[in-house]
Amino acid sequence: MLYATVAALAASLIFFIWVALSERRPSTSLDDYLTARGSQGATTLGLSFLASGLGGWILFVPPEIGAFVGPVALVGYALAAALPFWVLAWCGPAIRQRMPHGRTIAEYAQERFGAGLRLWVTALSVLYMLCFITAELTAIGGITALLSELPGSVVIVAVAVTTLIYTTWGGLRASLVTDRWQAWLLLALLAVVVAVLLVNLPAAGLVKPWPSAPLEVSLSVALTLMIAVTAANMFHQGYWQRLWSARSDAELRRGAWLGGWLTLPVMLVMGALGMLSMALGHNPGTPPMPFFALLSGAPSWLALPVLILAVALVASSVDTLQSGIASLVVTARPGVSLSAARWVTVLLMVPVVLVSLQGLSVLRLFLIADLLCATAVVPVLLGLWQRMTPSAAVAGAAAGLVGAVLPGWLASGNLAAGVLAASFPTSVPTLAPFVGALLASTLVSLALAWFKPADYIAAA
Repeated sequence: MLYATVAALAASLIFFIWVALSERRPSTSLDDYLTARGSQGATTLGLSFLASGLGGWILFVPPEIGAFVGPVALVGYALAAALPFWVLAWCGPAIRQRMPHGRTIAEYAQERFGAGLRLWVTALSVLYMLCFITAELTAIGGITALLSELPGSVVIVAVAVTTLIYTTWGGLRASLVTDRWQAWLLLALLAVVVAVLLVNLPAAGLVKPWPSAPLEVSLSVALTLMIAVTAANMFHQGYWQRLWSARSDAELRRGAWLGGWLTLPVMLVMGALGMLSMALGHNPGTPPMPFFALLSGAPSWLALPVLILAVALVASSVDTLQSGIASLVVTARPGVSLSAARWVTVLLMVPVVLVSLQGLSVLRLFLIADLLCATAVVPVLLGLWQRMTPSAAVAGAAAGLVGAVLPGWLASGNLAAGVLAASFPTSVPTLAPFVGALLASTLVSLALAWFKPADYIAAA
């Protein structure tokens, strides 16, 4: 079985390299390496949004949400995964028109609000994506250990090296090419896994009612996830790269809508499998992994397709994140060469792989990054409003930081306790900091922009 696993995973990774290298030549300009400007149609973009947005985390988190919180929270989580693409469908064309030669969200922030906010947006985006890529590589290591005798560290390194080979060769275009194949592969493998699991359901049927938390708890979790995931993904530079890779505004709009509508059912199916696992009486384990508990009642051969599915999910996210982080770092300094961009892509992966090999939980850091993104997402997107000013955006982002701490501060009467609550010490997402951040940043931004729009002319 070990040899079969090694052969199957090696074949999958070699296939990704072959697809990327056979369908295009290496990038010959920095702009092409970072944006693949004006080259992609709606279908490719939609499949790319699906593949790059869904990582190995979907085998853990949606089943857990479905199993322990229920369908209301699951629907909220599914919408949260799709919403960033739909937001891009709405605001992406306007940003393209304002910045036809743009490359990053940080450049947009500088063009609209100045260098100070660019630095803050760059920091948020890099922090979020570093958490994301570390979590993905950590996840594939854990999944490998669960489903095979192969050391997880081997697959972590293999995925990182594989994605670097084709990403440093072809840049964003290579990521887009492999995303298309990886999207179809993950949809096909997911269909096979679901079909086999349903065919092998116990004859006795369900032994427990469908799990569901109280409605107020479910709604709170759903709203928390919608705010956190949507806000954070608006700082995902990989998605912004695809904004400029579209052939036209119409192609971008259709591709983003397609990506969202493809993401939604995948999330719902994975969450429903978690609910099914609990309803069948499976022990989710510690930490809880309802999807993998469900696999215990399936044929042993199914472990290999699931592992290949996980590798495809992780690779499709990792290559996007590699390209996205590199683009932010490279564009921060003018005059960087294509060769330097390739080296930046490689060097950034070294600390990420080293951290991933430790098998640490990055959930708390992820939540902090999500919350920081929630403090700034509305001021940044309000840049599309003509009255919005740099001072209003900066004040709104600062107010978002205060709003994130304020609920815990008011509840405890202590500022330090408020800061601690906003850092999620139990690694459990709570609604109050996210709502506080979103409301404070929105209200302050709108108020200042509405009552003092005079400096817009100087900023425009």
